[in-house]
Amino acid sequence: MITLYGIKNCDTVKKAREWLTKNKVDYHFHDFRADGLSKDNVHNWIAELGLETLVNKRSTTWKELDEIIKNNFNDKNAAAIIADNPTLIKRPLLDIGTHKYVGFKDAEYTKIFN
Repeated sequence: MITLYGIKNCDTVKKAREWLTKNKVDYHFHDFRADGLSKDNVHNWIAELGLETLVNKRSTTWKELDEIIKNNFNDKNAAAIIADNPTLIKRPLLDIGTHKYVGFKDAEYTKIFN
């Protein structure tokens, strides 16, 4: 099953959802805020994508984190921090089962689904 992770009011997530619907891709939308986020999912995403790809360090959430947390952010503590602050994740996160993709670009989605 294809799952699109994000938050419903994010403009980039909206664009991805519109693309998927327009192109008749059957998917489930998982809203981080409404549906929550498990540490297990985050651990798996970190292992597959890496922290640099997964975490948006330009986000308001990142900027508002305590400096001690930011300075000590690493593979060991990241899953707990991200699970508590899911908007740290670059959006949307597309899980097609065999691969995960972060962000949305029309051309990339076209390539993924064709």
